[in-house]
Amino acid sequence: MQISFAPPASVEAGALVLGVFADGVLSNAAAAVDRRSKGALARAVKAAPKFKGGRDETLALYGVAGFDQIVLFGLGKPEDVDAVRLQRAGGAVAALLNHAGVGSATAQFEGIVLAGQGAGAAAAEFAFGARLRAWRFERYRTKEKAEAKPSLKALVIQTSDAAAAKKAFARADAVAQGVFLTRELVSEPANILYPESFAAKAKELEELGVEVEILGEKQMRKLGMGALLGVGQGSARESQLVVLQWKGAGGKRKGEAPVAFVGKGVTFDTGGISLKPGQGMWDMKWDMGGAGVVTGLFKALALRKAKVNAVGVLGLVENMPSGDAQRPGDIVTSMSGQTIEVWNTDAEGRLVLADALWYTQDRFKPKAMVNLATLTGAVIIALGTDHAGLFSNDDALAEKLAAAGKAVEEKLWRLPLGDAYDKQIDSDIADMKNITGSRDAGSIIGAQFLQRFVNKVPWAHLDIAGTTWSGKDTPTVPKGATAFGVRLLERFVTDNYEG
Repeated sequence: MQISFAPPASVEAGALVLGVFADGVLSNAAAAVDRRSKGALARAVKAAPKFKGGRDETLALYGVAGFDQIVLFGLGKPEDVDAVRLQRAGGAVAALLNHAGVGSATAQFEGIVLAGQGAGAAAAEFAFGARLRAWRFERYRTKEKAEAKPSLKALVIQTSDAAAAKKAFARADAVAQGVFLTRELVSEPANILYPESFAAKAKELEELGVEVEILGEKQMRKLGMGALLGVGQGSARESQLVVLQWKGAGGKRKGEAPVAFVGKGVTFDTGGISLKPGQGMWDMKWDMGGAGVVTGLFKALALRKAKVNAVGVLGLVENMPSGDAQRPGDIVTSMSGQTIEVWNTDAEGRLVLADALWYTQDRFKPKAMVNLATLTGAVIIALGTDHAGLFSNDDALAEKLAAAGKAVEEKLWRLPLGDAYDKQIDSDIADMKNITGSRDAGSIIGAQFLQRFVNKVPWAHLDIAGTTWSGKDTPTVPKGATAFGVRLLERFVTDNYEG
């Protein structure tokens, strides 16, 4: 879909998109059309039983004022209009137009502004939401009826500050491209996306200026990464560790310590010898969601030339049962030198991250380190699919992440860490075990395990098991891979690390 911006101009036909505020108050553009139609829009809004101009509301009208279709979108009270609300409106409108078979449309934004930023910013946020919702994973569709395919090819947004809108949207579209890369990676089946092919996909970021290193099993073995390698030893696919570096801080900040992001990348998780139930196992192709988010984040940072030094580390493995697979009861030695008794081979993500986190803090000495992982089903029991779990050893870092999540509507909820939990993973014959054997506090226990490998670096763990994949559409996220975390971390970097 092509999105463009233009100054306000008369539109006489086709599909027109107009904003409405709470209680049916028409925006300036909508009021102008209402006058032309002798009050038809106001009457339609008044008669509509489920449209009052509220957040996320839409109303389609046909054959009014000479237009094939007029789509009204609700914004609520003018003082409550923020970036997220405009993004959701853009996404809802794009979905409606695609469903209706509309090929092109014009949105008129006179009278709609974003507080403190103006009309151009409002139009850009609307466009960003439309872009996010219009994405579709269709690589493997070979037989689909024409009417089922997306129809919207062009959206023109008229605003009094088209130049500002175009500039703001260019940055937002860079973020969208990062989101789309993550959605693509998470959507791919495991016979296509496995550690080596994932690493090759990450290697493509070199074209954007990202430095990419790929460590194979021989190199990881020399580094002593027994925890990560133990997870992948049952697979015919070779495990990989991918290191991404974006060196965007210039001037006096050129040599400053980076902020680091570490992603769990289990490209398929059978559970290993501790085999998962067959029902629903197909979902385990997205157990690499954390690594997918880090990859998409670096694409976004590179495309918008972020003024930050950042490091990304992806631990990529496939967890399979075989004669060579790790067994419950095995003891592995991590890169840190700490030994781990593996009670359950399906608690594998924390083993991968143990070595990835230690490697990251040991090599790069980051000012802060954030890892993302579809780590535990327990976080879904605790928080459902609306929030991701947040754990941290640093209050200031946790607050910054939570604020960034709130700003982009990728919400986090902080859960505790503490000595009482930590003692539960002590092992009788090794330094620690990877589970407690109890169902209690499963997500906390996973985070507590990870904390043993961060070496006092300001660190946060985001458990995104409940938010990586969605079974339903939302205004800006179509059903399927969500890329939850890309926008959050991009905002986190913008607000805290770019000076």
